[in-house]
Amino acid sequence: MAAMNWLFKEEPANYAFDLLVKDRKTTWTGVKNPLAQKHLRAVKRGDQILYYHTGDQRAVVAIAKALGDAYPDPGDATGKHVVVDVGPVKRLPRPVTLAEIKADPAFGSFALVRMSRLSVMPVTDDQWDRIVTMADGPGKAGR
Repeated sequence: MAAMNWLFKEEPANYAFDLLVKDRKTTWTGVKNPLAQKHLRAVKRGDQILYYHTGDQRAVVAIAKALGDAYPDPGDATGKHVVVDVGPVKRLPRPVTLAEIKADPAFGSFALVRMSRLSVMPVTDDQWDRIVTMADGPGKAGR
């Protein structure tokens, strides 16, 4: 099966992308929402991840990758939750803001627009390509 694309959200005050670069690896924990857990459970080694800063920034800032498949959360006594090891790939040339994404009709069905509280979500190849193109500079995405 082909690699999947994901968007993971994090409060930069809690764990900014720069800290992931410094650490070179982290275990993505603390996901409690059942739908976000379902998505996290589907993450496989090599999957690409858009790193999204929540809070005041509200923007896709970087690309990360799954270093392995999802596995049971060692800190979860219930056995219901999973975690994923994540590593940095690169910072985007410029952040792509939620406002830009919402303003683009191509993202009408994107979970980031429809379900803003979800912390882990799938990203289609077209959505991925468009965000990466937008990060290269304003007006780069085709209309």
